Amino acid sequence: MNQELVPRLRHLDACAVSDALDRLGIDQQVATGLAQQSTSSKLVGRVVTYRLVPAGQAPKTDGPVRHLGTTAIELAAAGEVIVVEQRTGIEAGCWGGILSLGAKVKGIAGVVADGPVRDIDEARTYALPIYCRSLTPRTARGRVEEAEVNGPVCIGGVTVNPGDLVIADGSGVVFIPAARADEVIAAAERIAGREAGMAKDLLAGRPVTEVMGRDYEFMLRPEAA
Repeated sequence: MNQELVPRLRHLDACAVSDALDRLGIDQQVATGLAQQSTSSKLVGRVVTYRLVPAGQAPKTDGPVRHLGTTAIELAAAGEVIVVEQRTGIEAGCWGGILSLGAKVKGIAGVVADGPVRDIDEARTYALPIYCRSLTPRTARGRVEEAEVNGPVCIGGVTVNPGDLVIADGSGVVFIPAARADEVIAAAERIAGREAGMAKDLLAGRPVTEVMGRDYEFMLRPEAA
């Protein structure tokens, strides 16, 4: 994957990326129902994943027990995003305060969790962006456990693979498949450029009905420049 993609993605927003996916006919990449909880900061980066299951259902492994999330933190590079699937239906935290501090120390960009997160006040103290399904004080101990690290996960109805890209802001969370990242970001840049031109026209006095009727309604068609 082009190393320049993440810096380019930082200049975009979730809506422009969602529009680019629509334009390219790439469906089911917008994760629904995940709220911006700890900061108002945009979250952008490559994805490292882990998946949780009810206690007692994880595959048995040799060696010492590892707390959920710690392996993902160790695997992640600075600037990457940890993405967690906790879709068990059990109210139990899939991320917590010590993990938030560990991620902050490592330089991890933030967390997206399809499930409950605890210790959100600590994440706010560390200014670590977290987007999640819900909040809870309930521990994972005896309730859920880690089944897999850096495998496919399901987040808000989206299948996410390690190495995919994510962008999250106040509008929502959008994932970009790694194999399509170049073209999606290029399309989003064109869309953002056109919207900037539309804003300039509005500020110059052009009627909003004309701007949005002639430009906006047709900008996602494949033949649009």
